[in-house]
Amino acid sequence: MQDLSIENVGQIEKHWDKFIDSVVAHAPGFISAIISAILILLIGLWIIKLLSRFIEKIFEKQHIDVSIRRFLGNLINWVLKIMLFIVVVTQLGVQTSTFVAIIGAAGLAIGLALQGSLANFAGGVLILTLKPFRVGDFISTASGISGTVQIIDIFNTRLNTPQNQVIVIPNGELSNSSITNYSGMPTRRTWFDIGVGYGSDLKKAKEVLLTVIKNNEFAYDEPAPQVVVTALGDSAINLSIRVTTSNENFWTMHEQLIIDCKEALDAAGIEIPFPQRDVHLINKDT
Repeated sequence: MQDLSIENVGQIEKHWDKFIDSVVAHAPGFISAIISAILILLIGLWIIKLLSRFIEKIFEKQHIDVSIRRFLGNLINWVLKIMLFIVVVTQLGVQTSTFVAIIGAAGLAIGLALQGSLANFAGGVLILTLKPFRVGDFISTASGISGTVQIIDIFNTRLNTPQNQVIVIPNGELSNSSITNYSGMPTRRTWFDIGVGYGSDLKKAKEVLLTVIKNNEFAYDEPAPQVVVTALGDSAINLSIRVTTSNENFWTMHEQLIIDCKEALDAAGIEIPFPQRDVHLINKDT
């Protein structure tokens, strides 16, 4: 038994010596490969950064839309980094054919797991191709979210709301739902109602309101502004104010019209009634 244990110890020592010799023999090459891979990685990242800046300048000179510039810039950046990663891994001794097979299998699994992300990517391509909106446009989605488009990224779009909140919406959702683009046209038409009493002179009320519109500095003459009787409401007759102005002056004009219309109707003695009900009490005993 003692001879066997001594023999086993001797075999272990031989294997250990072979392992040490192998490590010592391959250590210089392994260390060299690691150093080379690190240098390739650092230099590659630096080159990618320079290329990204160069491509961005080319896009600017060509006056390419900001949305497309950012989308393509991010896409090119990711592709270059993936290619750099393959070069670095190959430098470490991983066989390219094996690595490609691993990437193919992993790509299939990731593709099945990330179907939503792929749909968002396709949605981003559709948005940039069809251009239902661009960076800087004020839009409203079918789900009721409104804001100014800040960034159209590879997988999502970022909106800045009037409350200065950032909302991230998947591109797949935006490309498959209705969108209202308030900046799609250079002008915008305000459309709000003002109620006047049933005893009011409607022709006079319309003249007063048209005069207010005519005196507003932001109101356009073409298309012609309108004051239209739209409904006989429960407590008032509704007059619809319809005036066109530029996008940047829309909210300023909208507020001014509401204030000035109220003051003009008050000055003309035309009542703007509030909701009310007349209650009649009937005494059956009389």
